[in-house]
Amino acid sequence: MAFEGLSDKLGKVFKGLKNRGKLSEADVKAAMREVRLALLEADVSYKVVKDFINKVTERSIGEEVLKSLTPGQQVIKIVNEELISLMGESNSKINFPNKPPCIIMMCGLQGCGKTTHSAKLAKYFKAQGKRPLLIAADVYRPAAIEQLKVVGERADVAVFEMGQIDPRKIVKEGIRHAKDYGNDLVIIDTAGRLHIDEELMQELKDIKAIAEPNEIMLVVDAMTGQDAVNVAAAFDGALGIDSVILTKLDSDTRGGAALSVLSVTGKPIKFVGMGEKLDEFEPFHPERMASRILGMGDMLTLIEKATASVDEEEAKKLADKMASEGFDLNDLLEQMKTLQKIGNVKSIIRMLPGANKINDEQMEQGEKALRKTEAMINSMTKAERRKPSIIDPKRKRRIAAGSGTEVADVNQLLKQYEQMKKMMKQFGIGGNLHGKKQRKARANLLKGLGGNGMN
Repeated sequence: MAFEGLSDKLGKVFKGLKNRGKLSEADVKAAMREVRLALLEADVSYKVVKDFINKVTERSIGEEVLKSLTPGQQVIKIVNEELISLMGESNSKINFPNKPPCIIMMCGLQGCGKTTHSAKLAKYFKAQGKRPLLIAADVYRPAAIEQLKVVGERADVAVFEMGQIDPRKIVKEGIRHAKDYGNDLVIIDTAGRLHIDEELMQELKDIKAIAEPNEIMLVVDAMTGQDAVNVAAAFDGALGIDSVILTKLDSDTRGGAALSVLSVTGKPIKFVGMGEKLDEFEPFHPERMASRILGMGDMLTLIEKATASVDEEEAKKLADKMASEGFDLNDLLEQMKTLQKIGNVKSIIRMLPGANKINDEQMEQGEKALRKTEAMINSMTKAERRKPSIIDPKRKRRIAAGSGTEVADVNQLLKQYEQMKKMMKQFGIGGNLHGKKQRKARANLLKGLGGNGMN
């Protein structure tokens, strides 16, 4: 995950500050030297780091901070506020015109994830009620048009293409098609190069003149570090970009680009790609990213993902079923599938407060445990899932053999299941209570838990 190294280093610095009863000006300056090194190692622009440290230091050595009862906490608060300021005060949104369609022109270097993120963006807005159309204007890269058609189909979004002809004509005809067929959002997937050249820029300028886009969105690969900022500055100078999509923020990239783009280019990051799947894509919230960097988690994004992944009607059906029949292993399996819709275990844990204290090995163990549980339940018969009490030693051996686990693992699963049942009864879920109010309460509780009966 991006910022992991930075989060660890900042965590150590701030732990030292919090452990001190009082802070002197020398203590603050010593801590800021460590913060400076951590930011530079995260590939943040030198000028950005210099300005950031000066601002934090100036605010932190004020009398109000040093003489407060919790000076360490005050310094962390200042760092958090300055990180938010560095990345933008709030989430920047796309301004849709009064008269549709809204035209978004995607650009970027070859290999940055432009085609995939065009589909991600289309899927994101389709979920908000828009009728997007993808235009295949990359006619040079082998299989680029076919790739857009594949990801477009997965996103359930129409793709306009005319083969490998002049991209200017494709864009012109594509926008006309969108107006004729009522598409209120057009996303143009343009060509990229391995480097910035005059031919590429002239073509993009021509497409800009034809399309008159409401938004020119640059896609940059976070793994390229400070080069991502240089690319953003070059495209902005030649084309005049409006915003940035930062991809591969789930990788072990150092994350400096996210902290430098706005300061260097003046253009906000509006979206980030957090994985390869089309739904691993989210708006960029500076305050939430600052919270993640400082190890405070990002519960708002986690709640939003859970809410989006849970079907309210399904949650109500599950609550009604559990009220009348009780909680069984079929329900557990369904909730595990819901959890997977929200994201992988690592991505979920990374949004929890204190996640920077959990290492990759522990997360991997958590993912293995979930996979093992799913395999064991899948190895059971329908009757065993409905009524686990019938699982005797002979059945346990069969389940273990079928799932590639040990009998001890099956015993552990059944023990955990019984504990969950007890917890459900304590919350009034899965018991024998009926009534409209009780059923509604159970449905709301399940919805609030992200539909996950395991919580």
